[in-house]
Amino acid sequence: MCMPDTLIPEVGVITSIRDETPDVKTFCVTSATGGKPFGHKPGQCAMLSVPGVGEAMFSITSSPTNTLYMEFSVKRCGTLTDYMHTMQEGDGITIRGPYGKPFPVDDVLRGQDLLFIAGGIGLAPVRSVINYVFDKREDYGSVDIVYGSRSAGDLVFRPEIEDTWRSRPRTNVYLTIDRPEEGWSGNVGFVPAYLGSLGLGCDKTVIVCGPPVMIKFVLEELVKLGFKKQQIYTTLELRMKCGIGKCGRCNIGSKLVCKDGPVFRCDEVDELPDEY
Repeated sequence: MCMPDTLIPEVGVITSIRDETPDVKTFCVTSATGGKPFGHKPGQCAMLSVPGVGEAMFSITSSPTNTLYMEFSVKRCGTLTDYMHTMQEGDGITIRGPYGKPFPVDDVLRGQDLLFIAGGIGLAPVRSVINYVFDKREDYGSVDIVYGSRSAGDLVFRPEIEDTWRSRPRTNVYLTIDRPEEGWSGNVGFVPAYLGSLGLGCDKTVIVCGPPVMIKFVLEELVKLGFKKQQIYTTLELRMKCGIGKCGRCNIGSKLVCKDGPVFRCDEVDELPDEY
């Protein structure tokens, strides 16, 4: 249930900005007095607003174990995000939340071998889950991360992937890009086909996020490999609007993504009208 204080924006401060790709930046945000504006769980979202410009819902990409700040990885794709890409360290931004149902990291996922599959900016919503798992490494089994993008330059969080995630124990990282390019020695091909070539066992719990068309073909490949849809979780956070179930713009059939999601098990998604 949404608590009243999640409706009241807090003035935050952008303390640092990191360029991820030509059109994605990661913003570190603290409260005006320092520290995280509020607590959250992996997969939850927050509303960011620039008065006079606009507001929108964004996934919180930092792990709940980070107590110093929150991170938001923002792709430039509209009026608010275009403006945010011109902002500087020290600028103020309003923030409220958290919103939505998180990934079940402390019960369903606990003790399981995990497979993360992402495409493009779809890695951003699951980054909080990945880093949460790494910060509580003894509570989880093996971790496999399959991630693809259009080009090497579009791989978000690449230094973190290469320098940190690859070095974690019991962890494998598989990267792919859509087309060959000079200087790239890794796999070339779309994520679903690459997934099918890896020979991964189907005894894992899966978290998948990316463009809808990618999710569609990834799910088909996972089922072909022997996974059950009850093993697979995804997030429909792109459908979230007001965050509290009042505007009705995120409804899919009888469900409101902001209240019943955005995290859904894939057999639950199958029960919804074919709108995503």
